[in-house]
Amino acid sequence: MRRRVCIAVVLAGLLVGMEGSRTRAGAEAGKSPASAQQKPAMMEVKIDNFSFGPATTTVAVGTTVTWVNRDDIPHTAVSTDGVFKSKVMDTDEKFSFTFSKAGTYAYFCSIHPKMTGTVVVQ
Repeated sequence: MRRRVCIAVVLAGLLVGMEGSRTRAGAEAGKSPASAQQKPAMMEVKIDNFSFGPATTTVAVGTTVTWVNRDDIPHTAVSTDGVFKSKVMDTDEKFSFTFSKAGTYAYFCSIHPKMTGTVVVQ
């Protein structure tokens, strides 16, 4: 009789342990997308042949835009309203800015003012 009670207690303990791990696994599998760690949004603007590409970029609030100079001469990315201003970028240098407010941000190259672009933040 004693052996049967011990086996019953052990089996009951195993069942409780299995149910607990199933509950935890179910909770983890059912994580909402908001609770999952999300990567920050990124966008790249290529500077090449005296132009920004794409000329108009539409991004969400919180997106980091990175300008990369692929041209063989220096360029800048400067907003017309003073929100951001890069240093002079030589070939393959980068400048990044994170947009924290919605709006339309026009920019240009201060060395070559006919080079223009726009970032639309929604």
